[in-house]
Amino acid sequence: MIRNIIRSLALLAVVCSCGTAKKSQNGEQHVVKIEFNADSAYAFCAAQCNFGPRTMNSEAHELCGQWLVEKFRQYGCQVEQQRADLKGYDGTLLRSTNIIARSPLAKDRRILVCAHWDSRPWADNDPDSANWHKPVMAANDGASGVAVMLELARTIQQNDSIPVAVDFICFDAEDWGVPQWSNEVDGDSWALGAQYWAAQHKGSAYQYAVLLDMVGGQGAKFYREGFSMQYARSIVEKVWQAASAAGYGSLFVNDSGGYITDDHIPVNEKANIPCIDIINHYPDCQQSSFGPTWHTVSDDMQHIDKNTLQAVGQTLVQLLFSE
Repeated sequence: MIRNIIRSLALLAVVCSCGTAKKSQNGEQHVVKIEFNADSAYAFCAAQCNFGPRTMNSEAHELCGQWLVEKFRQYGCQVEQQRADLKGYDGTLLRSTNIIARSPLAKDRRILVCAHWDSRPWADNDPDSANWHKPVMAANDGASGVAVMLELARTIQQNDSIPVAVDFICFDAEDWGVPQWSNEVDGDSWALGAQYWAAQHKGSAYQYAVLLDMVGGQGAKFYREGFSMQYARSIVEKVWQAASAAGYGSLFVNDSGGYITDDHIPVNEKANIPCIDIINHYPDCQQSSFGPTWHTVSDDMQHIDKNTLQAVGQTLVQLLFSE
């Protein structure tokens, strides 16, 4: 996950004209009865970790990518593997694959849900400097968002009442950004796969997009991320309303979580798709506002909470099925 960066120049707000979620006659949002299965999402998270750290150019990365393609196809998606050789901040050639899973449903409206699937190659925020050059398992920072997407794909396949088509993208090469122990400074070294996809994107009319990043951590809460509010405030409102209707309003906090440089930036700026970032925020954590396991060797399955996966997954079910 990319570090927290406050930009000094204000960006123009882009407010999309998406409608609000369906409401009952008394003004309350209709509660979707379809259940998100957190046990299944947890198993999808563990399955990715079983390959080992999915660092760029590794065998684990290749094998996990093949597994993800097969799973999305199993759940009825039409899958494209967008391959590209991208250059890391240090000149390393990264064999990148964005996994694009498209819904076969013929709907007038399409929504995009995305997450990154690669692992951080360096645990450069670990409290023990001996671990700084070790890879991160990335159970939360990578696998959790993809796990929620897989469970959403499975849920949608089993329920034909969804009023929109939902596509998924697993962005690659997100976490090869400049490590803290390096003297390099390069804000564009992050989100390389998303940058590539957004530059290649040719006009598929997505109503909006939702990025999932670190959505399975213990004790996680989700604040309103700054760039999301600038580019797609109405989508933030829709998602937070959905969380409240689904019963998880306490985890989706009505307060600012700072400005995060993440995959949603190129989706907004290059692809011109209103995109928000659902990302954990720990305002009282001394080690990092991204939580105690961020970019450490402790980002493993022992620190994944099914309750967090449930909150995010059920919120998205509420959002998508009530469109």
